[in-house]
Order: sequence, then structure tokens, then C-alpha cells
Amino acid sequence: MASSYLVAVFRDRITAEEAYTRLEKANFPLEAIAILGKGYKTADEFGLVDPKSQAIKQAKLMAIWLVPFGFVAGVTFSIISELQTFTAWAGQIGNHIIGGILGAIGGAMGSAVAGGSVGLTVGGGDALPYRNLLAAGQYLVVLRDLNGFETRKANDILRELDPEGVQAYMDPTAIA
Repeated sequence: MASSYLVAVFRDRITAEEAYTRLEKANFPLEAIAILGKGYKTADEFGLVDPKSQAIKQAKLMAIWLVPFGFVAGVTFSIISELQTFTAWAGQIGNHIIGGILGAIGGAMGSAVAGGSVGLTVGGGDALPYRNLLAAGQYLVVLRDLNGFETRKANDILRELDPEGVQAYMDPTAIA
């Protein structure tokens, strides 16, 4: 079963603390409630995924198959096109190996561009907007592992405090 989260965004610390207190009085377990912001947990401490690390991870995964593919494609292109660019000093076989190395470099560049851009745009999920809100000085009140009834109850409590936004979602990385 995937984890359910409810995230409320508040302009200031006082309102976020009031939300925490109200949820505590409504008998929500304290280990399920967290405040993120200055003086409380950071995005990293809470576990919000850093999009930059996701981009690097995605680029490395793509490089695993793009670099060897680029090498083979470079050798194949060198053989098919019969270019003799490096033959004078590298010989016939060296010419094809250099073509393969250049193809591998192209594969590495492709993995950095394609994998990195995908990791940056979708790797962080909702983490990037939340990180930006925290950087802007706002506070997040997060409730974890809620069932449907608890989500509705917490949503009603939080909405009374006029948050900038409340969002419920399922954690896609959680595996039961």
C-alpha cells in the first residue's frame, strides 16, 4: 500500500504551528505530522527528492546503454562510410576505434542532455515546487500515512486556517 500525504502551505510560522496544534488536538499521531521550514525540518531531512540528484541518477542510468551503443554506432559508421580521417597516424583499425570513441562520447553527451533534462523536469515530482516554497520562507505542514477519512478530517482542519494551498497525493515510490 502506497503512503498517502496531505501537504498544506502556510505563509508564516505562527499559522503553521497553529495547524500543528489543531491536528495534535484532533488526535492525529505526532509522528505523522511534520512542519517544514525555517527552524523546523528541511526538505532534505524530510526526504523531499532533490531534482538535481535525480537528474544525475537518470543521466548515469542512460549512459549505461548509450555509451556502448554510441561506440558501436561510431565503429559502424566509420566502417560503412569508409572515412579515412585518422588513418595516416592511427592505421585502418585505429581509425575505426577512434570513430567508436567519438560515438561513445556522443552517447555520453546524449545521456547527459536527455537523462539530465528528464531528471530535472520530472524526477523531483512535487518536490521542486515545495522546495521553492520553503526557499521563499513559507512553511509546509505534512501529514503522512492517512486513510481517506483522516485525509478529509485533516483537510477540513487545515482549511479553517486559510492555507495558500492544500494538496493530497499518494507517494509513487512507496512499495508495500
